[in-house]
Amino acid sequence: MRTQTSFSVPNDRSTEDPSAKLAGVVDASAPMLAYMRLLVVEDDPGMASVLSRALTKHGYSVVMASTGEDALWNAMENDFDAVILDVMIPAPDGYEVLRSMRAHGRWAPVLMLTARVGVPDRVTGLDAGADDSHPQPLALGDILARLRALTRSSPRERPVVLVVGDLTLDPVSREVRRGQDLIPLSPKEFSLLEELMRHSGEVLSRTYLLDHVWDFAYDGDSNVIDVYVRYLRNKIDRPWGRATLQTVRGIGYRISEFDQGDSGPGGPADSEDD
Repeated sequence: MRTQTSFSVPNDRSTEDPSAKLAGVVDASAPMLAYMRLLVVEDDPGMASVLSRALTKHGYSVVMASTGEDALWNAMENDFDAVILDVMIPAPDGYEVLRSMRAHGRWAPVLMLTARVGVPDRVTGLDAGADDSHPQPLALGDILARLRALTRSSPRERPVVLVVGDLTLDPVSREVRRGQDLIPLSPKEFSLLEELMRHSGEVLSRTYLLDHVWDFAYDGDSNVIDVYVRYLRNKIDRPWGRATLQTVRGIGYRISEFDQGDSGPGGPADSEDD
């Protein structure tokens, strides 16, 4: 059963308009914004009406969508200054809508509303391309503040596709290719390769890679880096007879468009693990 969208409102039993009650939680001194166009994706009719009225009252031009299909059509056909996107909508769900938007170059900032409080749901939204992700219930004042923060930032641009020789990595579609050949990678392999390619030609130590690809709390064996480097070589290099992912003995690893070369103070690069 779908979890209904809910927002914090004052405990008021009067019969005044719901949007007026929501507006009551907003600081009256909050600035009215210049004309901005929002896409709001919410399938609950009552909440959709409340959101539309409240946001319109605060100076936004609002376009509503109630399904993933409607949301995608609007996002592809029109330009918006920001999007409020509920995760739990009729298929495709909010995560898939967002992934499709980003894959098609639609970079309007997105505030994603999740139905659960857990960290994994927020992480999933951010990984899908959201600029902000927050569990419900969420007060209208909080929504307005987050919208102001998102829309006063510079327009978001598509992340640059990383290129090392004929090896490419697309952070948006999460595709890796050698020439035209698609290379399937696990999430951790992808993250490791992305970090190496962002520092193409630089030698990255095992400690650096553990901190940036795993996390600071990881206390396992640093040999995990060697294991994943071996996995990567078997996928991105060896099928093509290449040696671009190199070990610099005593220091760490680097990826280079040149198969071999002088590694500087660490000695010559080696395509194999130590």
